[in-house]
Amino acid sequence: MTNKIIAIQGNHPSKLNPRTDTSIFLAHEIQKKNYKIFYYDPKDLSIINFKVIAKGFFVKFDYRKKKFFEILKKQKLELVKCKYLLIRQDPPFNLEYICSTLILDKIKKRVKVINDPAAIRNVSEKLFSTKYQKFMPDTIFSQNIDEIKKFFKKHKKVIVKPINSYSGNNIYLLTKFNLKFFQKFIKKHDHIMCQKYLPKIKEGDKRVFLINGKVCGAISRIPKKGSFLSNLSKGAKPTLRVSRILGEAQIMPMPKPGNNPKKAIPKKDRKKDGKEEPKKEAPKQEAKKEEPRVQKSLEDLGLHCQDFHVLGVFEADNLREK
Repeated sequence: MTNKIIAIQGNHPSKLNPRTDTSIFLAHEIQKKNYKIFYYDPKDLSIINFKVIAKGFFVKFDYRKKKFFEILKKQKLELVKCKYLLIRQDPPFNLEYICSTLILDKIKKRVKVINDPAAIRNVSEKLFSTKYQKFMPDTIFSQNIDEIKKFFKKHKKVIVKPINSYSGNNIYLLTKFNLKFFQKFIKKHDHIMCQKYLPKIKEGDKRVFLINGKVCGAISRIPKKGSFLSNLSKGAKPTLRVSRILGEAQIMPMPKPGNNPKKAIPKKDRKKDGKEEPKKEAPKQEAKKEEPRVQKSLEDLGLHCQDFHVLGVFEADNLREK
């Protein structure tokens, strides 16, 4: 029988945010499958007597509680005793990060390591985006001051970010080139990323999740007022539909109840007195075979818009049934 242990390599749980860190939600789902969770910091990963060993602890998570984790037992563990190992530590993607992937390479034939250590080394999150340049705003990666200065002459507003950061940290919107700023920024981060600013970010962006090349989900995120950052950790909010889903799961506060039905009515046709016609209940109909598909479509639609209203239900044409 396979040992029901899943190891997580990551930052100490005390450094995680139970509202925004997906590592906690993953751990919570792992527990539902009756797996034990062994958690360790990459600094505590070693090769001893040619065995890959980590010094860590077994832990239990519950993101709904104020104290969202409980350390059950501290110990050393040979990682081949685990069924899966999740690499979850935050960047920077530095030499320490690279060394940990090289160590885990030694056991990946005996333990399913997610993601593959070699893939993590080879796929730099931001540099990898150059494979999809035609879908991106004008972008350069450089630490050459002259090249960056030319880019600013071409674009009046520029987003500047490090290549190896995360969660919206150290990202700036600049309206003019500042030599002292870039000298200091490049000294700290080496190569940096500069992008043409897109004002439509105020309307939000969409994060799409793919597994093995297939889209398995998406979330639309809207920056908070006065910000251009769509990261939830920086105050951005998911759309109303997604907020309700997260609220029901007790991941974030439930949005205020009630919709504004006037959103579905053209502004010029809205009644000024605020009075609305009482809603008539649609006659109940027998469930049809396609209802689950319709329900799934509505749920998917909710991930792509801030709100929507069903205005009516219409019976399918007989030709369609054939």
